[in-house]
Amino acid sequence: MKVIKRLSVLLLLITSIGYIQAQDAISVDNLDNYLKEDNTLLISVQKTADYNKVHIMGSVHLNHGLLYNDKTMLLPAPQVAQVLGVNGIANDMKIVLYDGGTSKYAGRMYWVLKYMGANDVKILNGGLSAWKAARKPVTKSVTNAKEVIFTPHINKNYLATMSTVKAALNNDNYVIIDARTPEEYNGTNETSIRLGHIPSAVNINYVNMLDAKGELKPNDELAKIFTDAGATKDKTIIVYCKTSVRAGIEFFTLKSALDYPNVMVYDGAFSEWQSDSANKVAK
Repeated sequence: MKVIKRLSVLLLLITSIGYIQAQDAISVDNLDNYLKEDNTLLISVQKTADYNKVHIMGSVHLNHGLLYNDKTMLLPAPQVAQVLGVNGIANDMKIVLYDGGTSKYAGRMYWVLKYMGANDVKILNGGLSAWKAARKPVTKSVTNAKEVIFTPHINKNYLATMSTVKAALNNDNYVIIDARTPEEYNGTNETSIRLGHIPSAVNINYVNMLDAKGELKPNDELAKIFTDAGATKDKTIIVYCKTSVRAGIEFFTLKSALDYPNVMVYDGAFSEWQSDSANKVAK
């Protein structure tokens, strides 16, 4: 009887470990061991000023703003690959991303790297905030990246264009998600662009992915958030925000934590959509 009980516990532990790994979320407790594996790189996508103040020891810094054009959309793939390579990132590395704790910058880079064809990308759950709360070592000392080659293998199924979004309007096979605040979605808290949201889009604020500690909520809670909004696994999901930085953590949640088969980010985002006067904006 004791043997059966022990085997059951062992099986549960093995299943749980695999499940956590499948989520592409690394806990603070597991990060040290993970980084001991060969060909692993820890990347801070904090703002440059914040990285210079404090960051996790051994992490290199990537200014993700270098990857965009003046409209905050991704540069052509060869240019993105060049920036990644110069900053020490190769597509065959085991990559762990973190930011200050909001997860929006880590989520954005997760989507960028997966779109560009990186093989193994994970996010430190809770970011620097969780790391510091666990009293883990931090530093101001910069870790310089060694230049490598990033060979892009574009996953076109992860990118939605304006044409994709237009085809998805009022199409029952799609759900469009606006990851901004309810005030932005409703058009009551915005000054620089047209007010409102893409017609037929539902609002799921990206902060709803996180608990009070800034870590991902349990999967059952996350699943309920999306299914309650009609975003079920049989649909193709398109996520956007103002510039699609905040959309990244929802892409991560849907693809990695919840295993949705068809998820895209509208990289042009609401900024591009509202800039075309022919596009309707809803409130």
